[in-house]
Amino acid sequence: MGGGSNASEVQSSANGDEKVVVRMSKEIGVLQAVSIVFGVIVGSGIFVSPVGVLRYSNSVGLSLIMWIVPGLFSMLGALVYAELGVRIPKSGGEYAYILEAFGGLPAFIVMWITFVVIGGVSCAANSIVFAEYMLQPVYPDCAIPGPVVSMIALCGLMLICAVNCYKVKWATRVAVIFSFGKIVALLLIIGFGLYYLATGHVESFHDAFEGSNVSPGYLALAFYQGFWAFGGWNSLNFLVEEMKNPGRNLPLTIGISLSLVTGLYVLTNIAYLAVLNPYEMLATGSGSSAIAVVFAKRVMPWISMLMPVFVGASVFGSINGQAMSMSRLTYTGAREGHMPSILAMIHHCNLTPIPAILILLVLAVGYQFYSDLFALIGLAGFAFSSIAALAVTALLYLRYKEPTLKTSFQLPIFFPILFLASDLFILALTIYQQPRESLSNVILMLAAVPIYWLGVSWKNKPKSFQNFIYKGTIFLQKVFACVPLLQLTRRGKSTPSRCSTSIYKLRKHLIS
Repeated sequence: MGGGSNASEVQSSANGDEKVVVRMSKEIGVLQAVSIVFGVIVGSGIFVSPVGVLRYSNSVGLSLIMWIVPGLFSMLGALVYAELGVRIPKSGGEYAYILEAFGGLPAFIVMWITFVVIGGVSCAANSIVFAEYMLQPVYPDCAIPGPVVSMIALCGLMLICAVNCYKVKWATRVAVIFSFGKIVALLLIIGFGLYYLATGHVESFHDAFEGSNVSPGYLALAFYQGFWAFGGWNSLNFLVEEMKNPGRNLPLTIGISLSLVTGLYVLTNIAYLAVLNPYEMLATGSGSSAIAVVFAKRVMPWISMLMPVFVGASVFGSINGQAMSMSRLTYTGAREGHMPSILAMIHHCNLTPIPAILILLVLAVGYQFYSDLFALIGLAGFAFSSIAALAVTALLYLRYKEPTLKTSFQLPIFFPILFLASDLFILALTIYQQPRESLSNVILMLAAVPIYWLGVSWKNKPKSFQNFIYKGTIFLQKVFACVPLLQLTRRGKSTPSRCSTSIYKLRKHLIS
């Protein structure tokens, strides 16, 4: 079963039955992993955040530094997470790590916040941005109708989900293709910027640090603007089970992808400033496509028609990476009994978590109708800082608990402590700057507690309710042709090849 290595394994039992062990196939190498991380990180941020970073830093020189700092912070966090991923080689990211260290309830809260809030909101927001960019050439001089945006956003989400449901290789190929497309778009911006620099357009860089605003509050706001553009650096840890040689490839992927992203971001900002002076950049405002379109109109007007398409492709790649990583979180939670068992199942032939991907689609579509989507995105920032702090605390606890355990990748203890201290400092600044939003996030986290009690801790549920859940699970298995992730027992001696068992026989077996 499956086109990748270790996708299935036939084991004989004492009574002569054979067990076909079904696992996620290890198909993700370094190139695919770099493409996935790059695809998740480089979305709309580099086309939106430069204005915010410049506004709060108030100088060209400091704004460039405030692009490097989030890049270094993200790389440090990703390396710390890499050790967690190698130490606990399970899909699910922070959920798997906190479950290993602290148990069920904290892990369930993390899963709730990560998937329901961060995952759903991110896919919804990026799908809307994708639709707005793709429609920009059609509506160049007027507002885009809301229903049209919603329909294109929904089509984009459905296409991404279809690709991820069909085959892991297709999803990784989409990541490679759109990563290439966004690199071309950024290289065009950088190329025109270097041309302007070479022809003497360096006015923006005279007295680069004049007027710098070094107030901690404003520096924190500038950091948040830049850090938002790096969102997704932890996505690869959700795919550890599908990586080839994660002990080597995970840190290698992090180093390559984060260095590439940081370098491209800095060069892109230099290009913006070579073509537009700081006042022109600030005048574009915080509109989603403003700075990229203004830049394109300045260097060559006909490119302004293509730039929204390039940005839309960039965001499309981000949605693809988010769908891959977030869908793996649900079946990881379901394997531990923290979510319905149907979400722990994969398609018998394609080995993809179809139910989990469809749940993410439903959440994203629901968030598209939320009246203040960007307020939810702001709330998710606090949640991510809290989750990251818990994850690194879990690493320190596991190191204390198992001091003699050696893994294929291990950082000096200084680096996890440094990241934790920095993350807590950022979290404290967030609470200071946005107390109401932070309180809302705490309430949202605590909402997971009663849900955990009803769905997980309450073991003696009524028989009728248990039967309803069981029959519903069987029905969904038939609809999606899904099997439990761990193993499927078959009678007989023949070893099944990929898709050699018909769907009819598989469904008959599922209810036998």
